[in-house]
Amino acid sequence: MAAPRFFLDVGSPYAWLAAERVERGELGVEPVWEPILLGAVFASRGFGSWSLTDARAEGVAEVERRALRYALGPVRWPRPWPGNMLLAMRCAVAADALGAGRAFLLAALRAGFVHGRDLSDPPAVAEAASTAGLDGEDLLAAAATPAVKDALRARTEAAIALGVRGVPTLLVGEQALWGDDRLVEAARALRS
Repeated sequence: MAAPRFFLDVGSPYAWLAAERVERGELGVEPVWEPILLGAVFASRGFGSWSLTDARAEGVAEVERRALRYALGPVRWPRPWPGNMLLAMRCAVAADALGAGRAFLLAALRAGFVHGRDLSDPPAVAEAASTAGLDGEDLLAAAATPAVKDALRARTEAAIALGVRGVPTLLVGEQALWGDDRLVEAARALRS
């Protein structure tokens, strides 16, 4: 079986939770980390984030409980949250082309939810790039190129076509498992 594909966007606290668990090896195999634009996924399905609904307080509390259960410490919510992650996700695609996509995604997720950084702010994105061992200014410049913009759009459209309805999603074979709470199920599917 091919390696599972791990779709994520750095604006999602559930993607952060799942990424930390994948980083710890809870999946049992190394997935291919794939940056996609969650806003475009929302647009394709006709509705948006729970964070913009009456369920926000309940969702925030659930993320905070899970972070403590997973021994990740307290969540530091960026302000504003949710924010515009377009630049950060373009940088994730540019970092991936350099072989550092996973490192950048993990650094950016931690910048957002461990350190409370606003990843719509270019200096915060450049700092995440530096943490991932990349030149922040070079990555920001690469993110502005048509090739990177087109690549993020194409990756997102391909993910939607594969059944990705949100992040985090693990694609195991043809089965799309959406949500941090499905990581154990994904691990079972990989062992079978």
